[in-house]
Amino acid sequence: MAHIDYYDFGVMVVNGKRYSRDLIITPKRILSDWWRIEGHNLHLEDLKDILNEDFEYLVVGTGYYGLMEISNDVLKEMSNRKVRIIAKPTKEAVKEFNSLVKEGKKVVGAFHLTC
Repeated sequence: MAHIDYYDFGVMVVNGKRYSRDLIITPKRILSDWWRIEGHNLHLEDLKDILNEDFEYLVVGTGYYGLMEISNDVLKEMSNRKVRIIAKPTKEAVKEFNSLVKEGKKVVGAFHLTC
């Protein structure tokens, strides 16, 4: 599983590799260059690439300043799946993600790296 080594505005280092675009981290893979329909809103369609994966937590990094919001379709779908959503500004979300991974939880992290 991935470990986030570092995060600051616009930059994230995961397992020693540097990323400068938004990304999704799953128990099996890293989807770099993650793009959303609406930049500061997270919709279910934005997560289509990970919906077939098995996970217990969805950690959403809402950006350096926490500007990204989560739409009701995401909240409803995750509730139906019994997936717990943790949404925090990205710096705090990184800590949550690493902590849950260390505990052995199945975690998906969706991180907005800028605003």
